[in-house]
Amino acid sequence: MLPFSDYAQFFIGLLAIVDPLGAIPLFLVLTAHQSVAKKHATMRLTVVSVMSVLLVSLLLGEWILWMLGISIDAFRFAGGLILLLMAVAMLQSKMNGAADDIQEDESVALVPLTMPLLAGPGAISTVIVYGHQAHGFMHYGLIVCAIVLVCGALWLTLLAMPWLAKHITPKSIAMSTRVMGILLAAIAIEFMSKGLKGLFPMLAS
Repeated sequence: MLPFSDYAQFFIGLLAIVDPLGAIPLFLVLTAHQSVAKKHATMRLTVVSVMSVLLVSLLLGEWILWMLGISIDAFRFAGGLILLLMAVAMLQSKMNGAADDIQEDESVALVPLTMPLLAGPGAISTVIVYGHQAHGFMHYGLIVCAIVLVCGALWLTLLAMPWLAKHITPKSIAMSTRVMGILLAAIAIEFMSKGLKGLFPMLAS
């Protein structure tokens, strides 16, 4: 089991990557022509899909890496690099592009909302890397709890979306995205440094 601060860091990092507030503009565009009932169905499917992707990554991520012959340190460095690129994009407020096509069914919950926006490579690599850092029921239990809390925050954000759409300005969303970007950049540098030390042990000394 890791120190509690590491689990807190995992929760904050994953929340920053998923970035529920940042997904609101795209969600509003993609569901603009849906009925209220379909919007709620899309919300539910989005949250369930995000949680499923992250939990599968936690349970099968290490096995997938083993099958592909990828070391955890290489994956840690690659994941850190992805997070750093995401952080830079967040700091420049480029995470959310406009939707080109608006679909009227709930399939938008899977693509692009779940993949690649909310549970993309950054979130998946974060779950795999943290999941590999320790073993035991308590460790995996706390990782799962963090994932559930992040998905809970996503669900509450989507439920509050009608109110948020009226009261949160684009400037507020951009500011919160930049703050999350700074936190994510720091976590990304930590990932990359640990990966480099594992790949090149002489750096640790």
